[in-house]
This record gives sequence, structure tokens and C-alpha cells, in this order.
Amino acid sequence: PFRFLYDASQPIKAKIDAIARRFYRAASVSYSAEADAKIAHFERLGWDTLPVCMAKTQYSFSADPELKGAPEGFDLHVRDIRASLGAGFVYPLCGAMQTLPGLPTRPCFYDIDVDPESGDICGLF
Repeated sequence: PFRFLYDASQPIKAKIDAIARRFYRAASVSYSAEADAKIAHFERLGWDTLPVCMAKTQYSFSADPELKGAPEGFDLHVRDIRASLGAGFVYPLCGAMQTLPGLPTRPCFYDIDVDPESGDICGLF
């Protein structure tokens, strides 16, 4: 059965540390000044009770895509952290991670159609 690697009542940094050390096999976790400030802000807002979902490269357990596979003993650097409140989690960004923008409230596919006479697709642009 599924279980978290950390106790849900732990602070955000303790949750990140548990994931980094127990799952990714990191020796340590470091934080940018921006990540530190945002974590403190999230905790003041009460978001420290939310689960943590790590955002990092898919090529390595580290945040370095050149360090392929399952290395051990590295420092996992958290450069930023964001909250996805609708989904109910916070997500640290490790390394040069890009994220996609959120979806609109009304999906764009509602505006796309095929003209039955010409077969042309309309509404794409």
C-alpha cells in the first residue's frame, strides 16, 4: 500500500529532506535564498500541511541531467518552490526545470471544428 516517506505534520523542508535522502539517495539538500523565503512564506500561510511533489529532471535522481541514472551522495539543490493549491500540493523546483502554464478554465478545443463541406479545420489560430 502507498505511504508517504514523511509524516504529514512535518515542516516543508523536513518533507523535502526525507524525499531527497530516502528516495533519491542525496547526501544533503540546499536551498536558494528565493526558495528559503518562499518556504517561510508558505509556512506562515499554513501550506506546510500540504504534501510535497518534487519537480526535477527525469534523467537522474539528482537535479543534474548529466549525472545519469541513480547516483548517490549528491547535494539536491532546490532553486524555487511553488504551490498548486487546487491540486493540493507544493512542488520544489530542483535544477533547470521548466514548468507549463496552468490550463484555462474553458478548454480551447471548444473553439476548434471541422467545416463539413470543405473539410478545413477552423478555430486553431
